[in-house]
Amino acid sequence: MSRIRVLVVDDSAFMRKVISDIVIKDSNLELAGTARNGKDAIAKLSLLNPDVITLDVEMPEMNGLEALEKIMTIAPTPVIMLSSLTQAGADITIQALAKGAIDFVQKPGGSISLNIHEVEKEIVEKIILASKANLKQLYNPPLSINVEKTLVNKPFIKNDSSQLGFPLVLIGTSTGGPKALHKLIENLKEITNAAILVVQHMPPGFTKSLAHRLDSLTHLEVKEGENGEEIKPGVVYIAPGNYQMEVKVKNICQPYLYIHQGPLITGHRPSVDALFNSVAKTDINKVVAVIMTGMGHDGRDGLINLKQKNCISIAEAENTCVVYGMPKAAIQAGCVDKIVPLFNIPNEIIKSLNLIL
Repeated sequence: MSRIRVLVVDDSAFMRKVISDIVIKDSNLELAGTARNGKDAIAKLSLLNPDVITLDVEMPEMNGLEALEKIMTIAPTPVIMLSSLTQAGADITIQALAKGAIDFVQKPGGSISLNIHEVEKEIVEKIILASKANLKQLYNPPLSINVEKTLVNKPFIKNDSSQLGFPLVLIGTSTGGPKALHKLIENLKEITNAAILVVQHMPPGFTKSLAHRLDSLTHLEVKEGENGEEIKPGVVYIAPGNYQMEVKVKNICQPYLYIHQGPLITGHRPSVDALFNSVAKTDINKVVAVIMTGMGHDGRDGLINLKQKNCISIAEAENTCVVYGMPKAAIQAGCVDKIVPLFNIPNEIIKSLNLIL
């Protein structure tokens, strides 16, 4: 098997050397070359023909976002963003993920990380994963989505005193998720009679940037979830990075968010399983659960438990997943009702909500 050729792009000579050494040290990888900024990277693309690019976020002349846009136009290539801990770095990284970057790695020490070795394993793993990603999904123009009329005029209905009057839409995703969520949320703007809860595997700071970015796409309110807050219809709640987000119920039928730093579940915090399992433990029976692109099997076990309470479950089809891991695991477990490409998920959610309202 041929080694994965990597182009390292960073304005710091020190960082280029350190990241290059990480690449060279791994037997699966090969250093295709280095570039000192975005312009230099663009100039070297056709010559070096890398399989994966590591791209610094904050660079002079041409920052990582600008370079990514040109790369995806000139020679679409899997890109891993290397982000600093600044808010500006987080905002640009979220934009980059929405524009097709596969994933990102935080520089633990800022722009020039003397302790970059702390994330050496993560860098290597994400480069290898990026080399296998579905590039067609990353850079193809989004298909137009004809979203059906939805629930705007439907009133809340309580079947009895113990049931929640509005449904919950639970969404779990990981690698490739930010771009998928952009496409999904902007096409769910008509859903005002359901609350939407999202788990995207992501560290602190970046989930707040993600929420702000998604909020700009829809008239629904999109926010990072807060511990103890009441869950309301017409609001999208994003699980905060490094926290588990669960649903609890008080006063018979009022759900609220329980956000805490409990243990990692399936290696993640936030975890899709944590959210799904928490809802499965309540009396809430109007639930649509969605699993989209991502590596691993987070969400599978929680979905199995939700299905025992007759939730409607949807998984993203392989052809639109950047990484077909989490949906595949759920499908193989036999707990998925509908398997549809990303551009059909909004309508499937809407159809499901119309069935249970």
